[in-house]
Amino acid sequence: MEDFTGGVTEMYDLAEAPPNLFNIMQKAYERSSLMGCSIDPDPNVVEAECPNGLIKGHAYSVTKVCYINIQTPRVSGKIPMVRIRNPWGNEAEWKGAWGDSSQEWQFISSEQRDEIGLTFEADGEFWMSFKDFMKNFMRLEICNLNPDSLEDEEEPADDKKKWEMSVYEGAWVRGSTAGGCRNYIDSFWYNPQYRITLIDPDEDDDEEKCSVLIALMQKNRRSKRKLGLECLTIGFAIYHLSDPDGAPKPLDMGFFRYNASVGRSPSFINLREVSCRFKLPPGTYCIVPSTFEPNEEGEFLLRVFSEHTNNMEEHDESVGISDASDEVREENEKPEQTEMDQAVRAFFKKVAGEDLEIDWRELQEVLNFALKKEFQFEGFSKDVCRSMIAMLDVDRSGKLGVEEFKGLWMTIRMWKNVFKMYDHDTSGTLNTFELRRALNSAGYHLNANILNSLVLRYGNKDGKITFDDFVACAVKLKTMIESFNDRVPDGEKKAEFTLEEWVEMTMYS
Repeated sequence: MEDFTGGVTEMYDLAEAPPNLFNIMQKAYERSSLMGCSIDPDPNVVEAECPNGLIKGHAYSVTKVCYINIQTPRVSGKIPMVRIRNPWGNEAEWKGAWGDSSQEWQFISSEQRDEIGLTFEADGEFWMSFKDFMKNFMRLEICNLNPDSLEDEEEPADDKKKWEMSVYEGAWVRGSTAGGCRNYIDSFWYNPQYRITLIDPDEDDDEEKCSVLIALMQKNRRSKRKLGLECLTIGFAIYHLSDPDGAPKPLDMGFFRYNASVGRSPSFINLREVSCRFKLPPGTYCIVPSTFEPNEEGEFLLRVFSEHTNNMEEHDESVGISDASDEVREENEKPEQTEMDQAVRAFFKKVAGEDLEIDWRELQEVLNFALKKEFQFEGFSKDVCRSMIAMLDVDRSGKLGVEEFKGLWMTIRMWKNVFKMYDHDTSGTLNTFELRRALNSAGYHLNANILNSLVLRYGNKDGKITFDDFVACAVKLKTMIESFNDRVPDGEKKAEFTLEEWVEMTMYS
């Protein structure tokens, strides 16, 4: 049913069904969800018929779920009832209580019979009490439809209910947003995070809670089976945010180390989709979808269904720039940094000549002199040096003077120290997890989407960032963010550029 409709499916083993299953079915019926039930087939007999008239292995449809008023000489009240249809559409029907022409129907008024559309025909459709339904069937499948699936009805009823749905597409990227499950606490927080706010509890819910159906689907895996790619082992966890405005964005390792999840998928499993229903108090929550192992790449679709509006957004940093961290500033103020500054400035004056200005070739010579002693790399490329010139070349002369170079050197020195601080294994590279922390320390705040783009643009085939690529990345970030901020009014998040300005800025930087 899911493949035909695009809905989200729930599977229930009726031997282990939740106590509020009838309420779940009733609300699903009200929202035009598709429901089917079955009895496990007999391995020795095809379509074996039970003494009660039910057929094993058949995919029965549930066509109505409601309470029916009953009035007998001894008792009166409401009985939970289910109407079911045999796919054969013939006389093979339930023979027990509330079956066609059974004596129980004499206690139901003619008005209510008309209201529920009661007929006694050999059409394969019959009624059962919910109690008998639970006792005789073994499986129930509910396919909850997207709200837009119901918009094509010509004359929708005014009281027709729909699920409220939020959808996000995302990806687990190796070395970036593929942090693995909660077992890998050091990298779990790198997974994509989604914040959802539930405001209104369900109607007629005595516990004042909200029903939430969460479905995580991995995309495009079945089409790649011929390439040897099987489904990833996926799942998700839900965390309550008691102070949403004060919570870090994204939630960091410390949060997950000291806070338990309030819900999670039943298991991590290599299926196309994992879904589960939860009942949560109104509040703000964070959903973390993940693969079981870190660094497993794949795309996913996250859908959240609820009875009332749910406000969902990515729980990630706002892109921007700020001051470097205290740790970085302290590193920059150490005495050995001053000694290095003096040596670099002396070499600058030697290379620059009488005009005390340098072009990209001379800048390349100065920086390689200063930094090739500390890092094992071939030196800065022509493009990186040109980008550095453009970053501070206000008069568009293609050269840097003494003061401009001084500002550039202080910035590069900070980037150098940041790189060393986060290159914990002294490999001369940063993985993407280290890259994010390094850029944050340097004052650059990025979300996961931009981080993924940086890895693709500046990383090597293993997703690692070398020192010169790190500097190139930092130069580009600084230039683009500062160019944007020069044009944006206070408090705004949009800037205006003419086409000429945009082309000049992006091409020269």
